[in-house]
Amino acid sequence: MGIMVEGYKVELIEVFRSMVKESIDLNLLPNDEEIEAAIEEAVFNWSRENYLSLQDKEEIIRRVFNSMRRLDILQPLLEDQTITEIMINGPKSLFVERAGRLEESEATFESSKKLEDVIQSIVSKINRIVNEASPIVDARLQDGSRVNVVLPPIALNGPIVTIRKFPDKAITMEELIGMETISEEAAAFLKTLVEAKYNILICGGTGSGKTTFLNVLSNFIPSDERVVTIEDAAELQLNSIKNLVRLETRNANIEGKGEINIRALIKASLRMRPDRIIVGEVRGPEAFDMLQAMNTGHEGSLTTGHANSTRDILSRLETMVLSGAVIPLEAIRRQIASAIDIIIYIARLRDKSRRIVDISEVIDYVGGDIALNQLYYHSELDETEDKRIIGGLIRTENQLVRINKLQLAGIKEI
Repeated sequence: MGIMVEGYKVELIEVFRSMVKESIDLNLLPNDEEIEAAIEEAVFNWSRENYLSLQDKEEIIRRVFNSMRRLDILQPLLEDQTITEIMINGPKSLFVERAGRLEESEATFESSKKLEDVIQSIVSKINRIVNEASPIVDARLQDGSRVNVVLPPIALNGPIVTIRKFPDKAITMEELIGMETISEEAAAFLKTLVEAKYNILICGGTGSGKTTFLNVLSNFIPSDERVVTIEDAAELQLNSIKNLVRLETRNANIEGKGEINIRALIKASLRMRPDRIIVGEVRGPEAFDMLQAMNTGHEGSLTTGHANSTRDILSRLETMVLSGAVIPLEAIRRQIASAIDIIIYIARLRDKSRRIVDISEVIDYVGGDIALNQLYYHSELDETEDKRIIGGLIRTENQLVRINKLQLAGIKEI
């Protein structure tokens, strides 16, 4: 498809969009079928005097419909199951991720205004606001896909949108084993720990798969328990839990009022009589409330956090707690050591694969520091001709020290 042809199609799309708006009163809230019928009529009427191939007609009808009722040029990308992430760097620069690798897309928005219209369509559906006064927002699509928006003047090259796509069905542990993210033995080990109500923290870098793994572990929770999930943008899929409460944060309104953050939701959740609390990610003062919850009868809770190693997440937790409370460092470390039982570190390796590279037990606060007991580590053996890493998790000779929860759950061996 040449540049002139595509440019002509863009002009036609705008023409047909105007025709449909004139022929249908949009204030009467016509349904999708009525809109699509009006578009088809406009296109076929116009093509009686102007040649359009059947393929061009179908494409134009689809694109006009997407521009009016869906997310314009984003719609085909969202429907493409091979794409896992969409990155928009202004109206004329769009990248997608397939199989862990970035590639530039030919799709572009016709203008900054059109991109901004799509952004407003996304955020308005979940009652969020983004504008020059409040230029950063986290949102989600109807399918749960995570959206981050940054507008000018903060974004210098136009509106920035990053969409982490949400899979049609939740990924399973069996699939992760097949992708070599985790070994079968380690998966069975973690399943037992979840069932025995060990408090688990999953850490890793951006895009390493923390939320995906959190979702997989969450589905090991017994179906008869009451679970509260707390997220910035709801995306967890706990299909096996019947007694489930899902909470989502809310941004402040245009007057700067009405914000409900993760910290407030954790405090509210404690009055809901949960058996477990799952926090999508701790990144600030709410870490203190999460630790308090884990230490006051909500065993089996799970959360994630950004970090570059198992040891690094401990330092980051200390910083998070200190950002919202004046507490001696020793007291914070004792709190962490008492609350968290297991730390899982997941990384995105150089071949773009996502692997569990460390599973460690938090033993205790000893000699001014938090003692860790490494249970599994990732061993790299070799790589294939196409640079795929060959390796996997290796069980250390260290035994699980904190076995009291296993005993309470009636589990004798692990």
